[in-house]
Amino acid sequence: MKLIVNGEKKEFKENITLKDILNELKIEDKVMAIAVNMNIVKKENWDNYHPKNGDKIEMLTFVAGG
Repeated sequence: MKLIVNGEKKEFKENITLKDILNELKIEDKVMAIAVNMNIVKKENWDNYHPKNGDKIEMLTFVAGG
């Protein structure tokens, strides 16, 4: 399955969840919010949300600074 993650085209196995994607990319502890096709997916749904082929996923982190 082809997805666009933070602007980059990536391939994943079929039936993958958002949580699986985070684990595969080794960023599970860094991401605070995820939007799929510009719609926020609540963190409690990451374990059972299955993106569709061609979806655009934005994974957001919060950075402190000044």
